[in-house]
Amino acid sequence: MDIRIEKTKQSIINAFIELRSRKELERITIKELCQKAQINKSTFYSHYRDIYDLSDKLETEIVASIMENFSHPENLIQNPELFTRELFVGYMAKDTLINTVFSGSRSKYLVQKLERALKDFVFTVHPESRDDPQTNIRLSYILYGGYYAFYENRQYGDQLVIDAIAQLTDKAAAPSCT
Repeated sequence: MDIRIEKTKQSIINAFIELRSRKELERITIKELCQKAQINKSTFYSHYRDIYDLSDKLETEIVASIMENFSHPENLIQNPELFTRELFVGYMAKDTLINTVFSGSRSKYLVQKLERALKDFVFTVHPESRDDPQTNIRLSYILYGGYYAFYENRQYGDQLVIDAIAQLTDKAAAPSCT
């Protein structure tokens, strides 16, 4: 890709993150974003449909970078404790960016997008689990519960919280005895 295009996109992203750190997404205008990025509106629109498209693309990139932390995403089923630890390494590596981009009205989208991406991957490896309600519920529970438990309890120390969630995840993922 042309280096000028890359620099322009990075300028737009940097301006967006700076504005997002101070404002709700809905309050950011294209005009102020373009002023901060030192570009014309037409340049912005040649890359993105609107501010929501920019946000969505950046959110998707963050989710993809979290997914890169998994040595074996299928561990979500086979070794949930290891999976959970890798998940939180991904969260912590992008902590500031997550707290900025996924704040306010966008807070629910990180886990939603991550759930979709992980289920797509896991069900590619384990297609027999795609329609299994127990597996789907378990995966949602691990992702949503772990995420919110982590961010609501960080005052106890990240490692202690991660250890506790990993242990709980391992127990929650154990096959049920019926």
